[in-house]
Amino acid sequence: MYEIEKLPEPKKSYSEETGDTSDRKFLEGPHSRFREFKFVVRVVMEFIRGFRVLHFVGPCITVFGSARFSDDHKYYKLATEMGAALGDMGFTVMTGGGPGIMEAANKGAKSVGATSIGCNVALPFEQLPNPYLDVMIEFEHFFVRKVMLVKYSMGFVVMPGGFGTLDELFEAVTLMQTGKIMNFPVVVLGKEYYSKMKAMADSMVDEGTISPEDPHRFLITDSIEEACDYLRKNVVKRFGLKQQLFIPK
Repeated sequence: MYEIEKLPEPKKSYSEETGDTSDRKFLEGPHSRFREFKFVVRVVMEFIRGFRVLHFVGPCITVFGSARFSDDHKYYKLATEMGAALGDMGFTVMTGGGPGIMEAANKGAKSVGATSIGCNVALPFEQLPNPYLDVMIEFEHFFVRKVMLVKYSMGFVVMPGGFGTLDELFEAVTLMQTGKIMNFPVVVLGKEYYSKMKAMADSMVDEGTISPEDPHRFLITDSIEEACDYLRKNVVKRFGLKQQLFIPK
């Protein structure tokens, strides 16, 4: 059963009483210097909580994808297989902790005895944690969560999903493109689903808005075996991990 790691509930602010989120209120523009300082303090505390919880998760791969797929959907089944394969390789599997693809990947990890982590972000609509988590940590701010996911993940597996999934994919690719991280392995699982994205990337190369090597910063495949080989090769090379880590349990 999962363990909830959640920030202490703050006193209700004006924005919360009126239905606004603290992020929404913050992004509306400048406020008093005291209010801005309080926001910074909350962000710092959230970072510290994240550092404390995630520091010992071990070698971790994060799986992204839609929360809207039911357990009889082909992508749910594919994510379950992917989670199990990652667990067999010796990875901790991290997701957003919710239903759909996230639940499937956590379920697959648990089925082979791997550690399963949920790294959620608070939203206006409550997202209940799935039942396959060992640890669940909830963040208030998207940008804090995104930093934590890159800091404590050794790579991403991106499955079919919506805007949030694409946001995480392009965040990782942009960080590699700008040299903020080096050779961060990203696997996009679902050739048919992401075919138009591949075509868009090729068009961007033709127009000169990205470099010819940029579309090769991630692997697009339908094969779990190919995905695992790609992660094995790039994670071992980047982090200097012992090959014994990847001996199946």
